[in-house]
Amino acid sequence: MTYGKKLRERIAEPGTTPLIGVYDMYSASIAAKHYDGMFVSGFGFAASYYGLPDIGFIAWPDMVAFVQRLRGAFPHHHLLVDIDDGYVDPEVACHVVEGLERIGASGVILEDQKRPRRCGHADGKQVLPLEEYLEKLHKVLETRKDLVVVARTDATDEHDILHRAEQLAATDADVVLVDGVRSVEWIKRIREVVGDKPLLFNQIAGGKSPRLSLGELSDLGVDVAIYSTPCLFAAHEAMDSALAGLKAADGRLPEVDPESGVGVQASTSLLERNIAPERLTPERLTPERLTPEGVGV
Repeated sequence: MTYGKKLRERIAEPGTTPLIGVYDMYSASIAAKHYDGMFVSGFGFAASYYGLPDIGFIAWPDMVAFVQRLRGAFPHHHLLVDIDDGYVDPEVACHVVEGLERIGASGVILEDQKRPRRCGHADGKQVLPLEEYLEKLHKVLETRKDLVVVARTDATDEHDILHRAEQLAATDADVVLVDGVRSVEWIKRIREVVGDKPLLFNQIAGGKSPRLSLGELSDLGVDVAIYSTPCLFAAHEAMDSALAGLKAADGRLPEVDPESGVGVQASTSLLERNIAPERLTPERLTPERLTPEGVGV
């Protein structure tokens, strides 16, 4: 079974499928202990790999190389990859999609933003003419073999949001994403115009969208939820706090609790999982990853 088909079947299951944003191999190693799906976030990758904001700096070979490393370490996780606008040109978008499918990506998200692009929850977004985006999307859909394709719009005008959502749902894209949705009422309106097409919702701390549980999203008819930045923002806060504490302690490291603390042993144990032979068997994931209902904890 292909990775695309596995993700497609997971999305078709009851409830809302969570995909956790990862920004490097370490964050992915932690996320993999808790969830069966990851979102390769453009926001997180731009921040961690380049130290730059998510406004279009990512070079596609860097993203492809990262996904290849992820697939090697996590052969049974779903990997949904943010490819922004397909790196501008339709030809490049198709080349990247072909390469990502070959190395084991489960799916991609292709947006309709103009350059310079913005984070989906930032102000100042501009979108391509719909026909221009649809042409790029159709070429990507013709290129993929079984890869899941999420069609994303960043429209902000109310009429345009609904019109584009309806048009994207009419394509062969597997899932529709309207980014930066501002209210539950708008989720309901988008769900209505999308019809039977699976719907994805993007949650980002401090973003424009409401904070909703998986249960609430499921009740709203949302099929997939991506959590773009919980690992990145938690790392930011924890590192800032740890270094402030180190400075206040005149450089003396804190004691590590041998049971629950993170030191060299806990870190090494985490990373050894990524080369352990048992990672190749999917059964290893089930007990610690999922609740009995199949929702990531």
